[in-house]
Amino acid sequence: MAGIIGLYGYDTAWKMARFIYYGLMALQHRGQESCGISTYDGERLLRECRAGMVDQAFGEAELEALRGWIGIGQVDPEPPNGGPPAKPSFAKCPLGLALACDGSAARALKAARERGLSAGDPQGALAALLSRELANGDPFEAIERIAGELGGACNFIALTERGEMIAYRGELGIKPMVIGNFGFDYGAVASESCALDVIGAELKADLSPGEAYLFTPWSIERRKVREARPRYCAFEYVYLARPDSIINGKSVYEVRMRIGEKLASESDVEGADSVLAVPETAIPFAMAFSNATGKPIGMGFVQTGRRVRSAIRPTQFERLVGVQLKLNPIRAAMAGKRVVLIDDSVVRGTTTKNTVKVMRNRMGAKEVHVRIGSPRIISQCPFGIEVPDRDELIAAHLSEEEVGKVVEADTFHWLSLEGLIEAIGLPRGSLCLGCFTGEYPEAL
Repeated sequence: MAGIIGLYGYDTAWKMARFIYYGLMALQHRGQESCGISTYDGERLLRECRAGMVDQAFGEAELEALRGWIGIGQVDPEPPNGGPPAKPSFAKCPLGLALACDGSAARALKAARERGLSAGDPQGALAALLSRELANGDPFEAIERIAGELGGACNFIALTERGEMIAYRGELGIKPMVIGNFGFDYGAVASESCALDVIGAELKADLSPGEAYLFTPWSIERRKVREARPRYCAFEYVYLARPDSIINGKSVYEVRMRIGEKLASESDVEGADSVLAVPETAIPFAMAFSNATGKPIGMGFVQTGRRVRSAIRPTQFERLVGVQLKLNPIRAAMAGKRVVLIDDSVVRGTTTKNTVKVMRNRMGAKEVHVRIGSPRIISQCPFGIEVPDRDELIAAHLSEEEVGKVVEADTFHWLSLEGLIEAIGLPRGSLCLGCFTGEYPEAL
């Protein structure tokens, strides 16, 4: 998973790096290990890639040095692989370009090597392939040839030394991608609509699966280059996307409220004193659960420091420590009470168990009933979402009752798969539910 954004200013007065910076901050939840910005100043491509959070990585000096009215950016959840950060990826010849990518570009590495191109990672391979294809012909034909190599599960935004910006959404549409007005023209593309909101752009539409846009100094063109086979990621609505985003025509916030309602109808807790959410993804779940059952909602935890998504930290130690550091329980909200604890997902079960133990043993909760706003996660994701191996997934091996005992909850319930599909409100056949079922669209 990554967060990507591209902005085309259509006026040399724009200083696009600053807008990219704020757009990346809005996408920070999609990657917190490294970030990068590339701009075009009319003569050449400029690029700056750094480790860490966006606001720590880029200061005034870096933004001023990134001149130009066209730009792309990327936040990434993977730490640099033995070297300095290098995303967006860069290709120097035959056509200079920078490329931001979200999704699985695994096939690009094999394709690049078959063509004798050097590339150390899939995204770099995709940049090399795209550079060669764009240098040799029509941009849309080049995108079509590249898209045929990728398998349908990859979105990208590229910026060339000719002053072009290209945006493409894979034909499966697994990862979200939206387009909006920036000024008077369709000049803003991003992983989620929240990035457009932050920079003052207006959301217009989702890119259709298999659709490409070409931005040049003289025109904006779009074309379907691959037949759409939509399989939108269901986990985007549960956890990955921000609640203020609209993806695939659906408000993430409204979907999460419906998830809370489904949880209430499937597994209410009689006699519970309060409903508490593990911040912050599960807050809409808990609000809707409270509304549906009439049980008061409370504030069970306070966040410490900056908002860090511990679930996408690279090691289990960092994930566990991250949860302990960022969430401090409020004793008065749970001491002596029967509590319904609502969270967005359970992967290994370690952090859930730790949270329940703290609530019960340190904070004095009388009962803790855990309700999870996603179905059982039983399979690793091949499309770039950080899900551990099946051996580490608690739901792949234990029943609901057994998991409840492991995490020391009085009762435990996962949202049903049918409940999630109804909450999202899209046809089952248009969703990728692979992490819950083990059945994925054929893309890799």
